[in-house]
Amino acid sequence: MRIVLQRVARAAVTVGGEVVGAVEEPGLLALVGVTHDDDAATAAKLAEKTWTLRLLEGERSCADLGAPVLAVSQFTLYGDARRGRRPSWSAAAPGPVSEPVFEAYVAALRERGARVATGRFGAAMQVELVNDGPFTLVLDSAELERPRRG
Repeated sequence: MRIVLQRVARAAVTVGGEVVGAVEEPGLLALVGVTHDDDAATAAKLAEKTWTLRLLEGERSCADLGAPVLAVSQFTLYGDARRGRRPSWSAAAPGPVSEPVFEAYVAALRERGARVATGRFGAAMQVELVNDGPFTLVLDSAELERPRRG
C-alpha cells in the first residue's frame, strides 16, 4: 500500500456535485493506493501508522487529538511513468482486489477510534483541501518492511 498523508485544516471530496466525505477541522487527508499483494494485515499496519504518527500541530497524532481522517482511494499512486508518455497502471490492484483492502484500512482506523470520512470508491472524485503547513508525507508498506540504515 502507498498512502499520501496531508495535514489539512479542512478537506472534502465531491462526487457529481455532492459532498460525500469531509473533515471540517484540522486532521489528515489520506490518499490510499493498493497494489496486488496488499491485504487486510497491511491495511491494519498502515492504519495504525496513520493514527499514531505525530504529524499534527505540536507534534501530536490523530490519536492524541481525536482528529479526523478523510480517506480517499487513489489507484494512480501506483502509476509508472518511467517509459513513454503514457503512465502504466499495472502495479495498481484492480477494483475487486483493492476495494476490500481500502475498506479494511478504513475499518482499522475506526477500530482505533478514528472519525473517518471517505470518498466513493471507483467514482470520479474532486478533492478539495487546505494543506496545513504545507505538510505531506508518503507511507509505503514496502518501506515499512525494510530495516533502517545508520
